[in-house]
Amino acid sequence: MASPPRVLFDNGSHQVLCFDQLVTGDGVQSNQFLIIDHDQHALLDPGGDLTYTPLSMAVSRYIPLRELTYVFASHQDPDIIASLDKWFLHTNCRVVCSKLWARFLPHLSAGFLTKHTGMTTTERMIAVPDRGMDVALGQSVIKVLPAHFLHSVGNLHFYDPVSGILFSGDMGASMVDDAEPVTDFATHKNTMEGFHRRYMAGNKACRLWANMVRQLKPKMIVPQHGRPFGDPVTISAFLDWISNLECGLDLLTQEDYRIPS
Repeated sequence: MASPPRVLFDNGSHQVLCFDQLVTGDGVQSNQFLIIDHDQHALLDPGGDLTYTPLSMAVSRYIPLRELTYVFASHQDPDIIASLDKWFLHTNCRVVCSKLWARFLPHLSAGFLTKHTGMTTTERMIAVPDRGMDVALGQSVIKVLPAHFLHSVGNLHFYDPVSGILFSGDMGASMVDDAEPVTDFATHKNTMEGFHRRYMAGNKACRLWANMVRQLKPKMIVPQHGRPFGDPVTISAFLDWISNLECGLDLLTQEDYRIPS
């Protein structure tokens, strides 16, 4: 039986749960999140087949699974949303995703779903414009924020104003096997550096994103992989670090574009 989720926030009517121990085998460690506000629920970046069965069982202990309101997808990768067809089949959810991926995600859902549910995949999607939007959840909202090119061309992050938590997808991801909060940033950055240099498109996007997040003033930044930043010191250290990191296009030379010998 899986360990209970981490409770990131709970004021009685609003809960944020983190499932961080569901991936086994060859898959990279990943975090899945459930936000409950009154009678509505949002599942963030639920993953693929590796996580669907244990995640759906875990979520069903907290909400009636069929009544799941939303699935939020930060981008299109398999570890984000490959289980889309199962969530469509077994729940009544709508999927919130970038407008850039709304045209492509139907490739992940089988044609029989339309006959089974009476709605097409497209009808069950909320396509988010490039500059983001608010999505109503219970008596609150989830703020869908632009995070393009970090690392997907149509990338989104999600901010919960009630808890003050920013769900940052692959920004801040670390290659570790647990989701304990970061306490020593100087040591922790070694678990992030290689990933961010390769997967983020360039420093400009990182810097603009960090500027936006500083205005947001989140109480916690929780990535999809690895450890969260849960206090002002580590959040500030991470934003300063990512603002100055050379990555992606910044590092390319002609040597990276050579015909193999």
